Amino acid sequence: MEIAGAFDTFLNILGILIKMAVVIAIVMLHVAYATWFERKIIAHMQIRLGPMEVGWHGLLQPIADGVKLLFKEDIIPAKADRYVFMIAPLICFFAAMSSVVVVPFFGSFTLGPFEVSGVLANINIGILFILAMSSLGAYGVIMAGWASNSKYAFLGGLRSSAQVISYEIAMGLSLVGVMMLSGSMNLTTIVEAQAATGYKWYVVPQFIAFAVFCVSALAETNRTPFDLPEAESELVAGYFTEYSGFRFALFFLAEYLGMIIMASFGTICFLGGWQPVPGLGWLLPSGVWWFLVKVYALFFMYVWVRTTLPRYRYDQLMALGWKFLIPLALFNIFATGMWKVLFP
Repeated sequence: MEIAGAFDTFLNILGILIKMAVVIAIVMLHVAYATWFERKIIAHMQIRLGPMEVGWHGLLQPIADGVKLLFKEDIIPAKADRYVFMIAPLICFFAAMSSVVVVPFFGSFTLGPFEVSGVLANINIGILFILAMSSLGAYGVIMAGWASNSKYAFLGGLRSSAQVISYEIAMGLSLVGVMMLSGSMNLTTIVEAQAATGYKWYVVPQFIAFAVFCVSALAETNRTPFDLPEAESELVAGYFTEYSGFRFALFFLAEYLGMIIMASFGTICFLGGWQPVPGLGWLLPSGVWWFLVKVYALFFMYVWVRTTLPRYRYDQLMALGWKFLIPLALFNIFATGMWKVLFP
């Protein structure tokens, strides 16, 4: 009995490790090609071709860029706080990567004697975990700005800390309506709760919350028009001005990984997760394919906004968060509560 129990434990651990390796490999491949996707979209919107040299239509450009960054010299400024400078990009990257473990990519299914789950860690506080990891990533940005011993990097770090605190409140409040409707913070339960409703997607009753979430997600990931922490026209490159080589690549990966996580988060909470688009279930079966289609659509929104809108001033950024988005999110919570009371 003890041998059989130990063997079952070994199989469970092996299954978890295999799932982790597969998920990390697929996610990192998506992160690499997110850069290609963005450059191509921006190029076509500006009537250009974008990457064309490495591979067919530049398809191997992300691999070439990764190899180049691996072999570039890693320079640490003489007066930088060496250890904090080295650990800051690791904090940003691993905080973003940790969020992947609670994202359900598809529902569970049975494969022979095994049940295959679409999520690595199906915890009951999935929403809280992603918000916590997002906050933790801000520490890496602040540490990078402080440790670089550069005015540009320091100002970028200070801007990021204020920005993340402001918009994290708005994002958290926008998700309260989703939690009220589903009765859970478990991301898998939220998807299943949406499928059980008549409208299938929470974006229908929670369209105000979805708008607040999308704007807050742009600010949380330091994307245009809220890229004040790395404003090239003012701060050179902001908090990672002094970084080069592989450490710069970690910041770069963390930013695009954060975009994919936020797109996945929005897909799960508002767009029905892996469930088909209502009326179009005949196109593809329910599963990871629909999840990816919705994530790509939200990622396209990131790129579209970057191509279209100019950067906000810093006072406009803070005013939008505190004077508009947070009151709007609070109004949505009140409206959702009234709806549940009047139409239980």
